[in-house]
Amino acid sequence: MVPYEYYLVLSGLLMVLGFIGIIVRKNIIALLISTELMLNSVNIAFVAFDMKLHDVAGQVFVFFILTIAAAEAAIGLGLIMAIYRMKKDVDVTKIAELKG
Repeated sequence: MVPYEYYLVLSGLLMVLGFIGIIVRKNIIALLISTELMLNSVNIAFVAFDMKLHDVAGQVFVFFILTIAAAEAAIGLGLIMAIYRMKKDVDVTKIAELKG
């Protein structure tokens, strides 16, 4: 059986990759994917701690996080479609122009 520390290291690496993706990318779809990557890294950490503590509370949190991630993806993609119809581009720098 794989030790839970390996899962925590994997979770940390995925969190760092997601954070770097949010900082570096300018495409909205890539930002959403990076956010999903970060949420999944939290899910892996919850399951790892759940495995260590022999408790089901981590799995309940994972269920709620997956629900929030699905809602975030649906709303985000809807907004991306609306912005693409207006600007014909999904670059983050172009969206800042919508404020004024």
